[in-house]
Amino acid sequence: MQTHRPGAPAALRAVNRALAGLILLLLIVTVGVLVLPVSLQIFSRYTSLIPAYIWTEEMARFCLVYSVMLGAMLAVREGTHFTVDVFPRLSPRGEAKVELLSGSFILVFAFVFLWWGIEFTDFAWWRISELAELPLWIIHIAWPVAGAVWMLFEAERMLDAVAVLRGEAA
Repeated sequence: MQTHRPGAPAALRAVNRALAGLILLLLIVTVGVLVLPVSLQIFSRYTSLIPAYIWTEEMARFCLVYSVMLGAMLAVREGTHFTVDVFPRLSPRGEAKVELLSGSFILVFAFVFLWWGIEFTDFAWWRISELAELPLWIIHIAWPVAGAVWMLFEAERMLDAVAVLRGEAA
């Protein structure tokens, strides 16, 4: 029988755990795919064996953007993004207070990414990329998705911090 862990609801933890697993898989795929166009670009510059493909630059850019955004999502889940170690090691209650303060700022950034990311995606909805003629919303949608995922991940962290402050968790 599973015991109840204070803090974030079990359903939120389960959703975030599954989402983090999916994001990690997508990050691995994105970085793996990124190697192909970059390698083609390098080999085409220094050998005549491979023709210089124009689409490789655009595909590399798309993969790089997704790699950065997916990595940022995972970093928020792990508490390693948007944070700077300024304070010495604090007590659990002190760490919880810092988590709530920094989490508030993360939520502001997440809201900005979500709100204006939707507008950013809407702007690109009917546009296509110059070289590969891919729909640009595919790349722009990474911003509002990142904002929404940051909100989910940070909600779990902040609820855990509140539980520590209430004395419900160590």
